[in-house]
Amino acid sequence: MLLNCYQKEVVEAGCDEAGRGCLAGPVFAAAVILPADFQSDGLNDSKKLTHYQRNELRLVIEKEAIAWAVAAVDNEEIDRINILNASFLAMHLAIQQLHIRPLHLAIDGNRFRAYPEIPHTCIVKGDGKYLNIAAASVLAKTHRDEYMERISPDYPHYQWHQNKGYPTIVHRRAALEYGLSPFHRKTFSITDPQLELFSENGI
Repeated sequence: MLLNCYQKEVVEAGCDEAGRGCLAGPVFAAAVILPADFQSDGLNDSKKLTHYQRNELRLVIEKEAIAWAVAAVDNEEIDRINILNASFLAMHLAIQQLHIRPLHLAIDGNRFRAYPEIPHTCIVKGDGKYLNIAAASVLAKTHRDEYMERISPDYPHYQWHQNKGYPTIVHRRAALEYGLSPFHRKTFSITDPQLELFSENGI
């Protein structure tokens, strides 16, 4: 079972992002402050949960969290400042929106740009260790999925309602055939799916 938070001496927000590896769409981030007595057997790293489980947990988190916020940085900004910096910016924007100021930040991953006047700890695979980071991962993922599903009908070739902008074979093939949409990250390379087939067959 995951621990509630990294430390209990001061108010802590767990932070995580979603969409770093996508070819299209924004990167989303969330910051969550949970009650000290918050418990959940089902909450875990969002990648280990089903679409249904994530959406159910989102309702619980948004209802029971002391404070939560979600922010996004769009594809044009990602191209301008790179995806790592865009991920840090999205987390900063989420932290900034919290109506309660945390005194410590628990960050999923091994790198972070310090937020002004709030100490932080980076935790590798933190979304599988602490509930507040897991909650942030669920909110970032579900809000981003919802966004990609909303814009998908306008660009049906890419099937974003299914792949959410990640580099699936269908998505890459459509991008090569139809070109890039206004939501694609132009600094991300789109490899030809056929190259994988050649490699698999030893060609």
